[in-house]
Amino acid sequence: MRTLHSILVVLGLVFAASVSQTFAQNRLPPDAPRPIEAVDSLWAEELTSMEIRDAIRTGKTTIIIGTGGVEQNGPYVAGGKHNYVLQTVLPYIARVIGKALIAPIVKFVPEGNIEPTTSGHMQYAGTISVESATFEALLTDICRSYKAHGFMDIVLLGDSGGNQRGMERVADAVNRRWSGEKARVHYLREYYFEDRWSYSYLKTLGITQIDKTPPPGEPQDRQADWRNGIHDDIYYEAQIAVQDPKLIRMEQRIKAGLFSLHGVELAPIDRTIEIGRKLAAYRAEITARAFEASRRRLKEGLPAER
Repeated sequence: MRTLHSILVVLGLVFAASVSQTFAQNRLPPDAPRPIEAVDSLWAEELTSMEIRDAIRTGKTTIIIGTGGVEQNGPYVAGGKHNYVLQTVLPYIARVIGKALIAPIVKFVPEGNIEPTTSGHMQYAGTISVESATFEALLTDICRSYKAHGFMDIVLLGDSGGNQRGMERVADAVNRRWSGEKARVHYLREYYFEDRWSYSYLKTLGITQIDKTPPPGEPQDRQADWRNGIHDDIYYEAQIAVQDPKLIRMEQRIKAGLFSLHGVELAPIDRTIEIGRKLAAYRAEITARAFEASRRRLKEGLPAER
């Protein structure tokens, strides 16, 4: 019986090896030539594996990883606010940086305690939160995956405040792990923190937002992400409108006579969309400067500026 069993085991292994070899023969190898013309897209998820491989070979070795979020944003703005803003701004950033592709947006981020939902965004329906450890593990593996395929400059930037510390920790930890290697992770805090919500820039466009009930001792036009009891801002609404005015409930608000925000009229919508494009270009310039500074700093082995 033992002899029969041994024979069956051997036959099974031979069969498995044969099947594995057959499958391998039916698969294109990673270095197979691309049979058709490449599509031109900045978004990595819109490209084929061959197109990404060949883009890397031609020098596109920067990948931009944007982290967004799904949270409550008051009565007018869809929960995916941060993700829609990133859809608008990331192509501007990639073009200014040059030789860069954009990773799929990381849409799920820390938004507060899941159980119990006693504070923060998780009190509101539709918000999705993940633990900080989950978020950081995911970002780490995304960075490792892109490095494995030849990306040298891996950019982390986040459109929400709760994302920032996790991205910073990931960049520091991964860069320590990759010490002595050429690939680097760049956490660009400036994207979020420099002229936060483009407050000063919006004023240069003649836009001042008013909070009728500011905290005691603070001005009505203070720099803030909460005004008049809602988590909403022209910075976000204008960039989201670039994607689709339905995401800021344009038609419903016009019908209700509420197509304004914090004292700023949003009609005509074409003007608001143009403001959104200007904001994206402005954030792109900030981010590109931060990227170049990070490259110099990491090349010289200097500590990050926090």
